[in-house]
Amino acid sequence: MRTDDFDFDLPEDRIALRPARPRDAARMLVVRPGETPLLDDRGVRDLPSLLRPGDVLVLNDTKVIPARLDGFRAREGGEGARIEATLIERLDAARWRALARPGKRLKPGDRVRFGAAHQTASPVCAMEHVDAVVEAKEEGGEIVFAFDLSGPDLDLALIALGRMPLPPYIAAKRADDEADRSDYQTTFAREPGAVAAPTAGLHLTPELFAALEAKGVGRVFLTLHVGAGTFLPVKSDATENHRMHAEYGHVSVEAAAALNAARAAGGRLVAVGTTALRLLESAAAPDGTVRPFDGTTDIFITPGYRFRAVDALMTNFHLPRSTLFMLVSAFAGLDVMKAAYAHAVADHYRFYSYGDSSLLFPAKG
Repeated sequence: MRTDDFDFDLPEDRIALRPARPRDAARMLVVRPGETPLLDDRGVRDLPSLLRPGDVLVLNDTKVIPARLDGFRAREGGEGARIEATLIERLDAARWRALARPGKRLKPGDRVRFGAAHQTASPVCAMEHVDAVVEAKEEGGEIVFAFDLSGPDLDLALIALGRMPLPPYIAAKRADDEADRSDYQTTFAREPGAVAAPTAGLHLTPELFAALEAKGVGRVFLTLHVGAGTFLPVKSDATENHRMHAEYGHVSVEAAAALNAARAAGGRLVAVGTTALRLLESAAAPDGTVRPFDGTTDIFITPGYRFRAVDALMTNFHLPRSTLFMLVSAFAGLDVMKAAYAHAVADHYRFYSYGDSSLLFPAKG
């Protein structure tokens, strides 16, 4: 298909710069292909009434790390340069692949000091900075940094020195602040490793989970460490020429068994977010059985894909021409989703990571 097929007009003022407060106060557009009404304006707090006893929410428990670092590159006898790096993929205990601005100012062998002390010759404490060497510059412009710290010590340094990696469409409009440390994290995050939030889950609160449990709706946790590739535009004119970045995912033996048991008993698997859906589909056998999974996935879902393991999808509103809008169009139908998004724009729904939600049911047939 053509990438242009997934374009639509979105006014700038529909992009949410802050989340709804409280989290579950966000709006939710329910989309039921082939039914009347097709579209139903509801709220996230209505979720228990929209699901049935025996249904299961499938949640991504990845935890966003403070992956954006401010640094300073200094060369002997040369001019220094301020650097901003966003970590996108951990390579080993001490090495990360990153996007850097301005990347042209870096070359292999350069040392960069990241943190509040990058302009201080003698920092008061070691955790005021962390140093790294530019190990390589890759063809796509990515930088490989080899840090002086590794493992848990490096993790602690990132927590102390890093900033939350807000999506480009928010970061271009405002600076991140302390509120984002909690806002851009689900209430159930527990497995550090993501550099972008599984944003559909940002709406869920302990109170809403209690209401869902009272209704008889279960929940199962998976882990997919969301990468910065989720924000990369599709540059190819034809969708089949686009390549997804690989992301690490894990489905435990216990999680797979619980999901298969729920479906066998007539329950529906409701993926909370495109990340949970992509991992479920990566782990599913052709007959829809969910298998344990541990590895990377680069699954790219576009219209024509046959879904095997997901019966409904809770997700935010996505960018034009993005892989995520292609995914929801594959799930509910391109014409249906264009109509849903046109309605959402006209009715002032809030878009993207901090925006409102939707609950999608699959296209008939």
